[in-house]
Amino acid sequence: MIIPGFLLSLIMAVLLCWHAVKTGRNSMWLWIILMTQPLGGLVYIALNIVPDIFGGTTARKLGQAARETLDPHREYREAKQACDETPTVRNQSRLAAAAAHLGHFAEAEALYRTAAHGVHADDPVLLLGLANALLELNRPADALEVLDKLGTDETFGRTPAAAMSLGRAYEALDRIAEADTAYQWASERLPGFEALARYAAFIARHGRRDEAREIVVELDKRMVKLRGQFRREAQTWRDFAARALSGR
Repeated sequence: MIIPGFLLSLIMAVLLCWHAVKTGRNSMWLWIILMTQPLGGLVYIALNIVPDIFGGTTARKLGQAARETLDPHREYREAKQACDETPTVRNQSRLAAAAAHLGHFAEAEALYRTAAHGVHADDPVLLLGLANALLELNRPADALEVLDKLGTDETFGRTPAAAMSLGRAYEALDRIAEADTAYQWASERLPGFEALARYAAFIARHGRRDEAREIVVELDKRMVKLRGQFRREAQTWRDFAARALSGR
């Protein structure tokens, strides 16, 4: 016997509601599952069932991506509430990162500066967050002053991510040779597309278009293997490099 689609959808909704109640999920999920089926059910599966079954970094990233798509300000609200209730360095840092993610870079700068005091004055995570906020605020000299506190190797926080930020600061200050070294070092070590795309954009802007074109081709090859949120993020950085190559 063939079960009609609406009946399958109903059965799925009932099972997911049972799972939500059984595992103690927020009752809000019952409304999402029932009122927006089948989309609500698929979202519930992505956020609650897939991470439980598979765990690991990939599942967490999928869940985070789904949450951000549904409610992009959720992390900021929760981080702000936690910071207002308990203004610890950890909560200030979390709120600063959430603010930066939403493009609130002035707020992020203030929060990172507040957090980076006392025994945390040389914390490499806070310093890198502060430097990146300053770069987005078009203050490369201030960002470079902060990045210089990270020392000259990874022992003190001169990580590939910090090297990428150094490249951005050096380029903005027209210290091209130093920017090239920093960008290249970061692009060879950082996973993902951002560092390589930033390096491609840098060399395209400074006359090395053939090299930049080769990197964009390599990015295109890598993208074929990606799906979903990972592909969309990769596409953003691939397009960033391509725009620089085309002179836009």
